[in-house]
Amino acid sequence: MPSLAKTVGPLDARSNLPLYQQLQRALKLAIDQHILAPEDALPAERDLATEFDVSRITVRKALEGLVAEGLLVRRQGSGNFVSARVEKNFAMLTSFSEDMRARGRSPHSVWLKRSAGTVTPEEALALRLSPGTPVYRFHRLRFADEAPMAIEYVTIVATALASAESVEQSLYEALERSGHRPVRALQRLRAVLLSAEQAELLKAKAGDAGLLVERLGSLRDGNAVEFSQSYYRGDIYDFVAELSTSA
Repeated sequence: MPSLAKTVGPLDARSNLPLYQQLQRALKLAIDQHILAPEDALPAERDLATEFDVSRITVRKALEGLVAEGLLVRRQGSGNFVSARVEKNFAMLTSFSEDMRARGRSPHSVWLKRSAGTVTPEEALALRLSPGTPVYRFHRLRFADEAPMAIEYVTIVATALASAESVEQSLYEALERSGHRPVRALQRLRAVLLSAEQAELLKAKAGDAGLLVERLGSLRDGNAVEFSQSYYRGDIYDFVAELSTSA
């Protein structure tokens, strides 16, 4: 790792801003500019103190502030790491790939299952389809850079895609090419505990807090084409929504 002090600049002992706050700003800048990437380990406190020519108490106070802001994660016995937390605007109908690219992250997926079949009773009820209606199912592990973020189970009405193989990296891009990208959706968010299988895929522990997001996506004519259930690690994903009062 390059010298942080040389990259983001030294601290100024003559400034009115306390040194610990200057150090916090310097480390934030390193994170924002991806000098420190998600899941990167920070240098030890003594090394940061030497590099920035401050006391270890100053370093500790700066790091505690960044932990409190959620920018760093402190792991017992391992040190401080850049948080992989991601914010998702719950009011915007965007794909996982679009969300990650907008945040400067590189999205990719590992396929768990890709298949064709007919609707289950749960899918038929959600999508308002008749029994026996053909659908495609896509199960994927979604990554931002190299960090696993979510397990995604999606059912798409078969008439909305040319084939299951037409989906490459982004499902919504494939739906847009076919003219069947959802323009509205009903989403539900609830807290869950990750199963052993889910935790293994997401590099978490069985029983850790997770977030389940169910989405029912529809076309302009009101017909539903997408039913998805996505399980997110609760410690790295935040869902936000901008609210306003009605006039």
